[in-house]
Amino acid sequence: MKFNSEIKEQTLILHFEGDLIGEDNGLDIIEQVNEAQQKGIIRCIVDISGLRYINSSGIGVLITILTKFRNKGGEIYLVNPSESVKKLLIITKLNAIFNISESLEEALKSIK
Repeated sequence: MKFNSEIKEQTLILHFEGDLIGEDNGLDIIEQVNEAQQKGIIRCIVDISGLRYINSSGIGVLITILTKFRNKGGEIYLVNPSESVKKLLIITKLNAIFNISESLEEALKSIK
């Protein structure tokens, strides 16, 4: 999986592409989250439009991100999940826990 991050409008934006299956990327992603939080960032948007597949370890990464931001009084949005990822979020009932937006712009407006 490939990912990159940026900070925009005091919000950490993570872009995921490929298959989120935990692996070594999970640690790198959490490190990005920790660095952003050290800078006082408490909001996060995760663009998952490029994810093809996610397994239980990948779900664990998303839940860890969610927990870290909510523990700081912040919030997280998932952006534009594919149909297969959306179905997984529904089956696991994580769609009730995560905020889900259709676009990055919509998430940026909502998270303020």
